[in-house]
Amino acid sequence: MSEMISNRYLLVKKIGSGGMADVYLAMDTVLNREVALKKLRGDLSHDPVALLRFQREANAASGINHPNIVEIYDVGQDGDQHYIVMEVVRGTTLKQLVQRRGALDKYEAVAITKQLASGLVKAHDSGVIHRDVKPQNVLIKDDGTVKITDFGIALAGDALQLTRDDSVLGSVHYMAPECSRGEGASIQSDVYSLGVVFFELLTGTLPFRGETPVEIAMKHLRDPFPSILDFNPTLPNSLENIVAKSTHKNRNYRYTNMHEFLDDLETCLFENRKDEPLWQPEEESDDETKVINKLDTVDRVEDKNPKNRKKLWITLSAVLIVALGIFTYWFFSPSKSSTVELPDLTKMTVNEAEAILKENGLIYNSSNLVHIYSDDLESGYVISSRPEKGTQVKKGTEVKLTVSSGKNFVIDDYTGKTFEEVSSILNGKNVKIKRVNEPRKDMKEGIVLRQELLLPGEKINPENPRDITLVVSSKVETVLPNDLVGKSLDDASSQLTDLGVKVSRKELSQDGLSLSEINNLKYGVVVKTDPMPGSYYVQTDSSTVTLYYYTKKTEPDKPKPDTDNGDEANNNQKPGTQND
Repeated sequence: MSEMISNRYLLVKKIGSGGMADVYLAMDTVLNREVALKKLRGDLSHDPVALLRFQREANAASGINHPNIVEIYDVGQDGDQHYIVMEVVRGTTLKQLVQRRGALDKYEAVAITKQLASGLVKAHDSGVIHRDVKPQNVLIKDDGTVKITDFGIALAGDALQLTRDDSVLGSVHYMAPECSRGEGASIQSDVYSLGVVFFELLTGTLPFRGETPVEIAMKHLRDPFPSILDFNPTLPNSLENIVAKSTHKNRNYRYTNMHEFLDDLETCLFENRKDEPLWQPEEESDDETKVINKLDTVDRVEDKNPKNRKKLWITLSAVLIVALGIFTYWFFSPSKSSTVELPDLTKMTVNEAEAILKENGLIYNSSNLVHIYSDDLESGYVISSRPEKGTQVKKGTEVKLTVSSGKNFVIDDYTGKTFEEVSSILNGKNVKIKRVNEPRKDMKEGIVLRQELLLPGEKINPENPRDITLVVSSKVETVLPNDLVGKSLDDASSQLTDLGVKVSRKELSQDGLSLSEINNLKYGVVVKTDPMPGSYYVQTDSSTVTLYYYTKKTEPDKPKPDTDNGDEANNNQKPGTQND
């Protein structure tokens, strides 16, 4: 295979295919690196639905920079060929991993799901709902890093309208009930899908099976979601609660966002959560409903006796007045203090938040603190609480705090700085630097020309190892051309300058040359060089290539005689005579 795309990407081999595109291992001939190139199939290049999905995948994913989302390098079109260039992920899909190994260890399952949740938090914060979260769209690198891919139906108004039959078949196992009903997808739809993935990692199987997609979708709509404890009773209750809360059929009872899902994953393997009570959604009191139903029932009683009917209305009026009085007393009574509104604890120290919680009759457990890095808060300050601020909670409710471990480190634009300066800046930030030298004749050695993998403005957690590539200017290294001798000074100088070589010129003296040698001289051309042509040469601040040449003189120095005429004259001189 030797197809070239956009005069830059050389296709090496096909490494995958999907419902509408093929994926190739390719070589970026400009940056000299391997990439994955996803190319829309030719027969679909004029299909508006396929083209829209392909373009949405490019637009959605290219705006998100996160270690758990496949990085998009380039998007383009070469004639009728539409393509997306991505990083190469060497590994396997999460689906293949589960099919090969079955249920995963709880620690591994939690670690993978945390990475997925982290990536989806970034996507949601960027305004992108994935809508097709499933193990087939998750790649696992050899080092265990998880990468979410295929944003093909992200931001679509109706996922089913933009998804072909084969993709629907693959997604229905993970589709939220509201999506099956035709309702719009939301952040909580991704929460449901990730909950199903988590269930599959812990059990090694899918929650529902059926002979047709419709049958599976109907089970998601009406059948109780199975318990992971039925498959493995040794799993802690905290994991069962996470699956239950993320996969509730009513989205109002699920995690409201992916942040909450991730927060729960952070502490789910703590020892004190192992035997926590199994989660059940809080049901609203229906006392008032019962009273209304009872009154409605009485109101429907047929009594043709006017006196009895009048008595009935008098009785009902009295009951209503008493009920209204009781309600008014209950509502305005100072004794109604069993619930409180959770105050805003953000930007407080842990001690300050603890004091506020105690004042409001709420429980704080320091062992349940979740520590994460923050964009704007220093270490020790509260980022958020669960339940969230403004929520009406019963006194005695335990409040979990998420506390800053320190500020995220913000990657700067290192272009123009020296490599040593950048190394000093990144020291202690858990960033591994890869240096790539690029010979440059127009600047001194060691200047950062560009950076890759970590881009300016990207925020990183110093606890997570990251990689950055710095392309740095280096000395010019070359082999001096073999054809310098005999060229004019200007041509030879220009040739060397184009190679980034500094040139000096030195005139050769004609002293001591014979007349015939002078007559044979060529002026203004290179006679010799130092170093010699064909030599390996490294350009430094002080090194130059010297071009030697002769210049024609108007009044040349007296040349050396061609022959030894003086001796001959003396030999021919008569004895006893002297030369004048």
